[in-house]
Amino acid sequence: MIDIAQQLAAIHRAVGNRTLEQSEMVAVTLRREYDAEIADVWEAITEPERVRRWFLPLSGDLREGGSFQLEGNAGGDILTCQAPRLLKVTFGGPVSLVTLTLTEGAEPETTLLELDHTVPKEMAGSGAGALYVGPGWDGALLGLALYLAGQESADPVAAANSTEGQTFSLGSVRAWERTVRESGTATEEELAAAVEVSLAQFAPAVRDLES
Repeated sequence: MIDIAQQLAAIHRAVGNRTLEQSEMVAVTLRREYDAEIADVWEAITEPERVRRWFLPLSGDLREGGSFQLEGNAGGDILTCQAPRLLKVTFGGPVSLVTLTLTEGAEPETTLLELDHTVPKEMAGSGAGALYVGPGWDGALLGLALYLAGQESADPVAAANSTEGQTFSLGSVRAWERTVRESGTATEEELAAAVEVSLAQFAPAVRDLES
């Protein structure tokens, strides 16, 4: 069993508009601190044998200038790979960019991971587009946290789809809903529509359990 409230609170979330090379982008940002050294966290997010133990099987030409594929999920090009601190890739398309940055945490032998996912505003529609990716990234950061703490799952995908995993995702959807609302980057109509899609995607079996 995991402390769902504690795990949700461990992630800092932000949504904002950004201009990149004269294009309007929607940026989704997550930060979480891990009780592990930078080198260990870097290896956990880049070595295929370790990635599959908390996320998904990973394959490809895994070097800067190469490409990657997550089984049953997105693939892309590896734009920047500066071990053990910076990884930038396209994710599911050439204009969908994910940047992972690792820095020392507040305490010795801890690591702060920041994940930044940007897509063109015309693709996201508004800041409500965060609901389509944010809960998935929350789940990934949770899986990494459990793995680094020695709580490895035999099947990370099954764990994410379990009642407990979907209950976490339900809380994640609501956390992103609050984040988007506070950001002022979407109308209430846009937000409500995105929440419905997100609940159907990430928490279909437990969405009716909300009080």
